[in-house]
Amino acid sequence: MIKYRSLRLRLFILILTPLVLLAVVLGVWRFTVAQQTAQELFDDSLLSAGLAISRDVAISDGDALLPSTRNMIREASGGEVFYHVTGPGGIYVTGYAYPPTSAATGDNDPYQPFFFEAVYRDEPVRVLRMTERVTLDNLVGDATVTAWQLMADRNAFANELSVRAAVLMGILMATLAFVVWFGVARGLRPLLDLQDAIDLRSPDDLSQIKRAVPAEVQGVVQTLNRLFGQVEHSINAHQTFISEAAHQLRNPAAAVQSMAEALRDAKTDDTRDQRIAELVTAAKNSATVAEQLLSLERLRHPTHRDQMEKIDFRSVVEEACAEMGVHILAKGLDFDVSMPDTDIPVLGDRVFLIEAIKNLLDNALKHGGDTLSRISVELACEKASATLTIADDGAGLAPDQQDAAFGRFSQLEHSEGSGLGLSIVSAVAERHRGQISIEPAKKGARLTLKLPIAV
Repeated sequence: MIKYRSLRLRLFILILTPLVLLAVVLGVWRFTVAQQTAQELFDDSLLSAGLAISRDVAISDGDALLPSTRNMIREASGGEVFYHVTGPGGIYVTGYAYPPTSAATGDNDPYQPFFFEAVYRDEPVRVLRMTERVTLDNLVGDATVTAWQLMADRNAFANELSVRAAVLMGILMATLAFVVWFGVARGLRPLLDLQDAIDLRSPDDLSQIKRAVPAEVQGVVQTLNRLFGQVEHSINAHQTFISEAAHQLRNPAAAVQSMAEALRDAKTDDTRDQRIAELVTAAKNSATVAEQLLSLERLRHPTHRDQMEKIDFRSVVEEACAEMGVHILAKGLDFDVSMPDTDIPVLGDRVFLIEAIKNLLDNALKHGGDTLSRISVELACEKASATLTIADDGAGLAPDQQDAAFGRFSQLEHSEGSGLGLSIVSAVAERHRGQISIEPAKKGARLTLKLPIAV
């Protein structure tokens, strides 16, 4: 038996998995945005630092930066800012002696701030180079300010932003997982209540479930109610069958016992021989009833050994007529069999079909009465059906007697039969998707069995 994980866990995984994937995608996006944001913020702060440096150099005529400017640059830039300033003619003015350089010169406008990345003392840095027109000691010319900052400071800032976002998202996901886990449990509570209600039932209680359930479970409840109805109907049918079978077997069993006691008390050989013959007849009747009961039960519950296969219905009729012909002819009756020369394929169980035909012939033999002198069998193929007609000139059956004739343990008049023969024929016809019917006849009975032709 295949075992599945709990429904609660399945729903939890189905709900949470796409949310986790979405959180991962958002995390990657947030990290990328944090990198871009850090780049833009630090570039702006580096440009502000370059402008402040250029201003101080112009005000102080090339002296060092004011301490207030240094502190402002460090606080606004989020890390150490290095700088290098040259005056007109490329004269070194202030700052670090050896600034990072780049082969690229930026846009054509020499006064446009230019950003690039380089390596300074084995450390990757982000560099700003900007040129402005200044006056130093009565000299008018271009002053170039080069400011740079370690990339590690920028990355640390971006990572901090990402970590904050990841922590916030993790808290949200943990809260969501908690809510989903207990929310699913609460949502499944009607199912657990339904399970408890069914568990409290006794084995004999197959009544319909009338408990209010969610719309998603109504189909399951309807299926269970239909199954309960089928089981109850099957149990009732079994009980009825057992009751009727016990009633039908009681008479043959009592007859066998009575014949055996009479045989024991027989005074003469002639009486003993007569009692033996009566005992054999009673035993045969008892065995016939038992066999018919077993046949009915097999028809109601087919097993894997009851195979439906493509067979020649003509050969089935021949075999059944050969077995019953001996008994019919032994009673001095005419027995006519008519069938086509070609095969008539049907899909069915050979054993059951033979038994059904034999029961039809046996029914004509037992219920034909004193006027019975002839039994005929006619097999024909009409369109998509194989038609078997068994007729006799006996007491007769009318179409309006069909329900009583095909009912279990029912007889239209008292006879030596058990009342199961035609019931078995009806069950065989139903199982083979065919039909059995009583046709109108001027004299006697005429029963027709129709089966679909196998393609």
